Order: sequence, then C-alpha cells, then structure tokens
Amino acid sequence: MKRRVANCPACGGPVEFRLSTALVTVCDFCHSVVARTDTRLEDHGKVAELVETNSPFKRGLIGQFEKKSFEIVGRVQYRHPAGGVWDEWYLKFPGDRVKWLAQAQGKFYLTEEKRLNEESPLPDYGSLTPGQLIQLPDRKTLTIAEFGIATAQSADGDIPWDYRPNTEHRFADLSGPGLEFATIEYESSGPRFFLGREVSIAELGLPSDRGEIGVAPSSNTTALQVNCPRCAGPLVLHAPDQTLRVCCPHCKSLLDCQNGALQYLQTLTVTAKEKPLIPLGATGRLADIEFTVIGFMVRSVVCDGIQYPWTEYLLYNSTAGFRWLVRSSGHWSFVESVPVASVKESPGRAVFDGKDFRLFEKGTAIVNYVIGEFYWRVSVGEQVCTFDYINPPFMLSSETTITNKGSELNYSIGTYVEKEDLETAFGLGELPAPWGVGAIQPTPTRGYETTIWLSFAAALVFLDVLFSSGITKKPVDQFHFVTALLLISIWPAITGFLRWQFEVSRWRDSDFSPYRNINSESTEGDSDE
Repeated sequence: MKRRVANCPACGGPVEFRLSTALVTVCDFCHSVVARTDTRLEDHGKVAELVETNSPFKRGLIGQFEKKSFEIVGRVQYRHPAGGVWDEWYLKFPGDRVKWLAQAQGKFYLTEEKRLNEESPLPDYGSLTPGQLIQLPDRKTLTIAEFGIATAQSADGDIPWDYRPNTEHRFADLSGPGLEFATIEYESSGPRFFLGREVSIAELGLPSDRGEIGVAPSSNTTALQVNCPRCAGPLVLHAPDQTLRVCCPHCKSLLDCQNGALQYLQTLTVTAKEKPLIPLGATGRLADIEFTVIGFMVRSVVCDGIQYPWTEYLLYNSTAGFRWLVRSSGHWSFVESVPVASVKESPGRAVFDGKDFRLFEKGTAIVNYVIGEFYWRVSVGEQVCTFDYINPPFMLSSETTITNKGSELNYSIGTYVEKEDLETAFGLGELPAPWGVGAIQPTPTRGYETTIWLSFAAALVFLDVLFSSGITKKPVDQFHFVTALLLISIWPAITGFLRWQFEVSRWRDSDFSPYRNINSESTEGDSDE
C-alpha cells in the first residue's frame, strides 16, 4: 500500500495514514483527530490524554496470529458505563485487513467485522436483555453478557471508523462456546457485528524480550503512594491504572479515583462488625499466581427479615487481573469469572464445565461496607440480583446489574479453600475456625467414617473371639456368620447416615433445600428452645 502523508489541518505537522481503510488518524504533535474526505483533511478536535492502563501493547508493535503477521496501527480508549476504562486496538493484517483487539480486566478479545444477511437480523438495542440468546446464520448461538452506552474518550494512531472525541456508543457484548466472543456496535447507520474469541498474549506472537514493549509484566504493578484529600492520611494504590473507587482506612472517606487523582465523595458510616482478616496490601500465592489484596467489602442479603452477611476480598495481579476470596460463616472460597455462554441455566439448576449445580440461594445482594481499592464505582447500598448454585466443592454464581446506561450479567465459579491453605499462602497466623457446615464444604473424607467402622469391627472381632473360644459359658457356634453380616450391613448404614446428616446441615438455611421439611422441623425446635 502507498502510504498517504499530509499536513495536520490544526498544527501543520506531518500526519501519516498507515492503513488504507483508516477514516481518521490522531496527530502525534497536537493530538487532534484528523479525518480525511474525498478532497481534503478535516480537524475533528483534540483528544483527551490517554489513561495509563499498563497495557502490554503499543502502536507500531509487530506480532503474529495464526501464522499471519500484523502491526498495531491505532487504538481507541472507551469509558465504561460503570466508570472503568478499556482499550480497543486495531491490528493491520496483510491486504490491509483489520482486526479489533479489546483489552479489559486482564483479558483480550480479538474480533473481525462480519456481514450478516437479512435472514439473521440483529436485535434492536431497546429489546436487549442479559442472558438473551442470539441465533446466527451458521446456527451458532451467542448469549448477551452485557449492553450499555460507552464513551469514546481518547484515541491514538489510525482508526478504521469515523472517530469523534467524547461521543457515546451503544454496544452489546456476547459470549459463545469455546471462548467465542462478539460485539454489536449500534451506529446511526445501523448495527455492525464483530465476531472472534478470547485470546492470550502468547497467541499474539509478541516479542518475548522483557526489555521490549508488548510483554505483560510478570509481577504486580508498582504501587502508587498518595494522600487522602479528606484527612491527608497516606494511601497506597496497588492498581492505580484500574482503580475507580478508594475507601480511606483512616477517615473512612469514599473517594473517586481517576488514574491516581482522588476526589472526596462522602464519609461512610462504619456499621460493619467484620474487619479484614487478611490485611490490605498482603500478598499470597493462589492457583500458582501471586495476588495482592487491594479491597475488602461486606455484603449481605435479607431473607425473612434476617440479614445474612459475608465478606469479600478483592485480589489483583497485573497480568492475571482480578480474583476474589469470599468468606461466609468462616468458610473460604477462591472465586474467578467465567464466560457467560459457558453456563446453561434452567429452573433450579445450572450446568457448567460438565457439572450439574443445584440452586442454593437467590436474592438481592447489598454492599454494606467497603475499604480499599475497587475497579468499578462501588458505593454503599449498591445492589445486584444474585443466584447461587452449588456442587461441592464448587459454587456457581450469577450477578445481574441494571443501571440507566445498560445491564450486565456475570458468572463466577468459586472453589472451596481450607483456612490452613490461606494461612500458608499469605503467611498468616491462625484464622478463626469456621462454624457449621459450609455451602460448598466438601463432604468429609472417609477418614472419620473409617475410624468409626474400624472401632466397631474391632469390637465385633473381640466378641467373636470371646464367644468362639469357649471362654464364655455359652459359646455361639454361628457368631462368625453374625459378625460378618453385621460388618457388611451396618457399615453402609452408618456411613450413609453420617453423610445424610452432613447434607441436611449443609442445606439448613436454604429455601431450596431438598431436606426442607427436616430443616423446618429443626429450625422450629431451635426456636422453641
């Protein structure tokens, strides 16, 4: 392709269109958006400063995907309806073929525009709902994970569409099987459809030298030291490029954060009894990744007038992104997000990764208390609709958020963690012991059941020897047979009873318990006392 070089209409500096299909480019000298028409270049205004997102990508970087080379020629930075920022990079492949690489919360999605025929019209924006299924011509079915209105707030390099600073864009993100991903862009001229999948940095064939741009950091982002604008107390931001809300641990002020700049919002009334058992800033290794604890919150649901609280710890790694540690009734779980399309829900049931989950609880989760950093504009009183399904030691959860700028559906999978493993991972002293049976606590191993059975068997063998030896006055000739019969029949009965009792306790507080009558009687008995 013959590259076009011209003078910027705003500052006169040279601008170059490296992509033949680019409609605009951003001047490197004055940061004006330069649009080309059939006859001349036009100035569409200046872009805002790009927010530092600790991205492994850079304009001009060369990579390779599926044995085809590409060059990163530009990007647009969007402001999410919830306040976060994500980058959309434009990759130039041979023949000036363009693919779009979205980067958000440590994940990467590579897509390409697809033209759909009239037989498969895309749904209108106003008809979208979270979890809605979209049928494509090739019989693929995608699930709407999120839709909303984003703001294109900044840009850099060549852009293959008519970018204008600070314009709002309606979008819908869809999830499909096998990490498939799609986006619908709702423009005034009609919707555009982009289809692709989630990819890894390794798949993009980026330079492997640590000194070169394009390699994601192997450790957490360097923390930023700032001061609370309310009390001047010191604050450490462990993810300054992604943090949107901070709660000062000194004066309990909730602060809005924009790339490390803090603005006072309100002072929180401290009503939570729960305090972090794992201190903010602590680092620990879970799932073979080193995470830093950057946030802590108390959430709860209210059922029959009773409040059921739990606590959540936000974990961060600059490469892996965000995870959660959740503590409920003293029981811990390690939680990570999963693609929306990987979950199939039906009344009272859900299927994920080939496992069947049963509905354990549903309700409206409310944020009661926060402290530390968060990647969205969290606020006390914030509510989401939740469904929790269990298949011990796993919990599958869905959260649906509805705002005036869109809706979002998220799924996550939690795995039970023994408190001793957390003590080791974070170098902690002894954590408080859990109480009761946890919702996803694994059924105890056969160790204790085996101990009971061995004790019982030893007693029977002793009696067998005693009777068979003639020591007693009335030896029993068939005691061997009786002993064997008891060992065979009573052992399964004992173990079955113990497991049944454990499951009854697990479902004790669930409105969807298969042992509901038993649990109700037990609860009434407790209340009578």
